[in-house]
Amino acid sequence: MGTTVFNNNLKTLGLLHVSEEQTETINGADYKQYIKILYLPAGYKLRVDFSVYETQRPTFFFISPNQYLKIEEAGPENGYFIFYNRDFYCIQIHDQEVACDGLLFNNIRNMPKVEASEEEIAFFSWLFAEMIQEFKLNDSSLEEMVRTYLKQLLIRATRSWKKQHLDNTVTEEQSDLEFFRKFTRLVEEHYKSKHTVADYADFLCMAPKTITHKFNRLRLPQPNEVIKNRIILEAKRLLVHTSLTAKEIAHNLGYEDPAYFSRLFQSKTGESPSSFRANFSS
Repeated sequence: MGTTVFNNNLKTLGLLHVSEEQTETINGADYKQYIKILYLPAGYKLRVDFSVYETQRPTFFFISPNQYLKIEEAGPENGYFIFYNRDFYCIQIHDQEVACDGLLFNNIRNMPKVEASEEEIAFFSWLFAEMIQEFKLNDSSLEEMVRTYLKQLLIRATRSWKKQHLDNTVTEEQSDLEFFRKFTRLVEEHYKSKHTVADYADFLCMAPKTITHKFNRLRLPQPNEVIKNRIILEAKRLLVHTSLTAKEIAHNLGYEDPAYFSRLFQSKTGESPSSFRANFSS
């Protein structure tokens, strides 16, 4: 199977096999702008931002456009690669009730992977086969059919992600789960300009102490740490993947005082921005 792409009225979704021959293409700039889903069998090694993962069994990876992705080693079996844009499918627009946003992508745990169980492997194999068949048919209903399959994939993967990465008490309490999603989404949208828990308390119409209490109940890091960790992650990306100076990065992230930002970076990473850039390059 070559690259199979639906493209109409700014809406794009593509599906291709992942193999050793395709890794250079997937790692390139062509797919940077898209939301990406990788389904990789055992034997693959990939880097997502500053974490390296090795697959022991079929595993999904959910990658946002702002994340750095590199497949470093391909396994013996082919995987699948889905890429699409927000015009084709966006959780907030199409399915607010589907708990994918803030869980699979850009989640607080910074954990983009979901391992498939034996039962799920059979289901996802069927699903990918159906998607490929739809592209072959190229019927007028192709867009809606493929979007339906994508939605099924996201729902099933979200259920598995919750089981694998959240405490059971969280998944049983829908209001807490909704709060988890909402806070994550707000941080992702505003971390460059809003740096304190009080800022997000205003968005959520609750006291900062209430947010802290909820985080404690969900057994999550402190909300202030979540905000700062997201800022530092972006700083790392900019240091490694751009030529911006530390001062320019500080300004980009909403800090008027570069010295303060450098101290924050040092306290979170153990090294200065310049040292981090030099060490990563070497």
